[in-house]
Amino acid sequence: MPPPLPARTARSGEAFYFYIMTKILYTKPFFSHREQLESLKSRGMKFADEDKALHLLKNIGYYRFSGYWYPLLANKQQPVFKPGATFELAFSLYKFDRELRKLIIAELEKIEVAVRTQMAYALSMSHGSFWMENEDLFANHVKHRVTLDKINSELQRSDEDFILAFVSKYANPLPPSFITLEITSFGALSRLYENLKAGHVKREIAKAFGLTDHLFASWLHGLVYIRNVCAHHARIWNKLLQIQPLFPRRTQHTWLIDRNVQNNHIYYILSMMIYFLNTVNPQHTFKQKLNDLFTKYPNVDKRAMGFPVHWQDEPLWEQQ
Repeated sequence: MPPPLPARTARSGEAFYFYIMTKILYTKPFFSHREQLESLKSRGMKFADEDKALHLLKNIGYYRFSGYWYPLLANKQQPVFKPGATFELAFSLYKFDRELRKLIIAELEKIEVAVRTQMAYALSMSHGSFWMENEDLFANHVKHRVTLDKINSELQRSDEDFILAFVSKYANPLPPSFITLEITSFGALSRLYENLKAGHVKREIAKAFGLTDHLFASWLHGLVYIRNVCAHHARIWNKLLQIQPLFPRRTQHTWLIDRNVQNNHIYYILSMMIYFLNTVNPQHTFKQKLNDLFTKYPNVDKRAMGFPVHWQDEPLWEQQ
């Protein structure tokens, strides 16, 4: 294999060379389901029911499971399990994570619908029902065009009766916003808002949720991100989030007192969701459902989700 190419950089005006470390090829052999189970046993994992574990490995997959037994490892370099590490504990974490994702998706729907409604109403009242096509309302015309193209693609794929009825009767390129936003993805909705020029209407939409426009755009982006993670069945427990929503300087409604919480864990996103739901549906039961989930799975380490020690003392998290 030829030596790696030198890369050039400079420090204090003086150039020097260093070698870029070469990557290696993946050469690990693929194991059968039985070999996967035996490998786990050889590294110290215990099984209450090997037949059930084998069935789960066949239907869920070794790699998907690995994120849930990783915290059970005593040595991450030579992956040996801690004493007492069991396959059943890893599966319990997997089930908790799966139920949490389903709960998040269900509650995000309420927030998403409320955001759609506020945007369609406020912008239509100020700029007419077809405001989405007015590029003068948007800061970046290129981004606006890209977003419109994606919305149009969603429109073309839609088989909703109300879309088909509009297309068959009217010649407009897009239906009115209050119709089009019904089939627009949450991601496109977030991009539309973020790209709006600063002004009264943009502030009015954010104010409906007790936020500034800059913070609202950031939180929307965070909610879209976590929705996509959940929709793709990816792990959210013990996960560092790639999108970190902004910390608010001020909020109109109750927010976290603890300003040292981490915004790259699911606790921060859950807190954001509670904040939104307190406005969208003050009688929501999201907090109770979360507490019920924690009661159902008492072995879940909430610290791995970014929960601080005294999280239950936060007024935002108090039961109604």
